[in-house]
Amino acid sequence: MADRKMSQTFTLDRLGTPIGVALLVTDDEGMLRALDWEDYEGRMLELLRLQYGAVTLQQGRAPRSLSRALGGYFKGDLDRLATIEWCVAGTPFQKKVWTALPKIPAGTTMSYGALAAKLKAPNAMRAVGHANGSNPISVVVPCHRLIGANGSLVKYGGGLDRKRWLLRHEGVTIDS
Repeated sequence: MADRKMSQTFTLDRLGTPIGVALLVTDDEGMLRALDWEDYEGRMLELLRLQYGAVTLQQGRAPRSLSRALGGYFKGDLDRLATIEWCVAGTPFQKKVWTALPKIPAGTTMSYGALAAKLKAPNAMRAVGHANGSNPISVVVPCHRLIGANGSLVKYGGGLDRKRWLLRHEGVTIDS
């Protein structure tokens, strides 16, 4: 992992959303490094540790442009996510999956298998699922847009209720 260093210090901010308090982790350049939910802070910290090694989070403000873009998204301007600058550490395959996720348009979904095929790794559905589950940047890197082959909602690090809300917010019709 080329981005891994002995110790990283990031800034932690909080943003109220319709589905809970989002934790925003940014670096010195204002790049988003993690976005998770307050009730899943332990999960976020573990993902940061796995990707960056020792991490210190200091309380502070996320860049105004980031907070505005996320606020706009939650108010219905779905295209605002594309304006957010983000950076992740991870394996080459994880980065490939995470880079592909924002290319799934808002209002649509894709199965794990379809994404694996799109990445020219048609037998890597489980690896896609594992990378998706290790995504440190919820919402912005829209792991919620991946669904089961039969159209079912499966797994979401922030809970299925949030996944359902995010998909409905983006205009996806969901049964149940």
